Amino acid sequence: MAELTLFKEKTYHKSTPKTLIVNKNKFIEILKSLSNGNSLPDIKKELLFLKNLFLNYTSDNLGLLNIDKNGDTIQLNQEFLLKELEQIIEAQTKERAVYYLNRLIKGITEIKTGKINDINLNRWKEYTEIITDSLWILDKRDNSGAHLGWYWGNFVPQIPHQLMLRYTKKGDWVLDPFAGSGTTLIECRKLGRNGIGIELQKEVMEKAEKLIQREENKFNVTTKMFQGDSRNINLKNILKQVGINKVQLLIMHPPYYDIIKFSNNPNDLSNAKSIDDFLKMFGEVVDNTYPILENNRYFGLVIGDKYHKGEWIPLGFYCMQEVLKRGYQLKSIIVKNFEETRGKRNQKELWRYRALVGGFYIFKHEYIFLFKK
Repeated sequence: MAELTLFKEKTYHKSTPKTLIVNKNKFIEILKSLSNGNSLPDIKKELLFLKNLFLNYTSDNLGLLNIDKNGDTIQLNQEFLLKELEQIIEAQTKERAVYYLNRLIKGITEIKTGKINDINLNRWKEYTEIITDSLWILDKRDNSGAHLGWYWGNFVPQIPHQLMLRYTKKGDWVLDPFAGSGTTLIECRKLGRNGIGIELQKEVMEKAEKLIQREENKFNVTTKMFQGDSRNINLKNILKQVGINKVQLLIMHPPYYDIIKFSNNPNDLSNAKSIDDFLKMFGEVVDNTYPILENNRYFGLVIGDKYHKGEWIPLGFYCMQEVLKRGYQLKSIIVKNFEETRGKRNQKELWRYRALVGGFYIFKHEYIFLFKK
C-alpha cells in the first residue's frame, strides 16, 4: 500500500465520541484507488489494513501520526469510520463494495446541511450524540464546565444542548425568557450560539451572569442576561441592542405553576392565584416572544404536570394548548425521564411508600413540546 500520513487522535471529554484527524486528500486517494480496478479480495485486504490502522494507531511505526489539524485534514468520528469500513469489508459483491466506497468518499468530500442546523447529512451516522427518539432517559445532569445545580428548579443542560444541535446553526440566536441560572446561555457558549436570557429576579440574574462568564467563550459569541418580566419586556429593543431583529430558537422552562415558589414577586408565574391565572400569564409570555421568532424556526417548551389534592393536573398539556392557540404547529412531544431529581434525591424508598399509600405514581418525567412557527 502507498505510504500513508493519515491521522492522530483528538482528545475530547470522556462522554464525547473519539475523533480522528485524518489526512483528507491522501485518504480519498486511497479510497478512490480501491474503487478503480481492484478485485473484491484486494479491496477487502487493503481495507482490513486500514481498519487495523485506525484501531491500533498508537503502535504506528511508519510515521503516520501527529498530523497538524490546521493542515489538509478532516475530523472523522472513529466509530463511524470503522463501521463504514466494516460494511465495505462484509460486502458480498465488488459492485456493492464500490457503492459503499463511493458513499464514504462522498461523505468526506461533500457537505449537505439543511437550513436550520449544521448536521452534515452525508455523514449522519456520526451524530451519535444527538437523540432522535421521543423518549429521553437521562441518568443525571451534566455538570461539566460552568454548569452548577445551585438554582432550585433549573433544567438539565442536556435539554438546551439537544435542541440547539437540532434546530440551530453556529452563530444563530437563542432566547430563553425564563433564564434562571443561565443554563441555556452556558450551552450557547459551548456550542457557538448567541444567547439572550430574561430573568425576573435581579439577584438571580446577577449570579447567573457571573456563572455564564466562567464558561469559555471559544466561539466568541454574545451571551447577555436582562432583568425583566418576559410578559411585557420590550424584546424588540433588546434585540436592537445586540444588532438583530429576530431569533432562531426559543427555549422556555417556566415554573410548574406553584410547585416551587421562586420569589414573592406577584409577576412571578409561580405566584399565580390559580391555574387559569398561571396559563394567562404564560400565554402573555408566548404572545410577547412570538413576533421576534423567525418564521419556520422552532420553540421548545419544557414543562411538567403536578398533583393537587390527590388529583393529577395535566399542566404540560394545558400549556401546550396555550401555545397552539397562538398559531404554532406542534412537531413533537418528547418525554424526558430523569433519574436523579433534586427533590427526591436519597428518598426513593420514602417516595415509593408514599405512592403505595396514596394510590399515585411518582413523577419521573416531564415534557419537551416542540413547536414550529
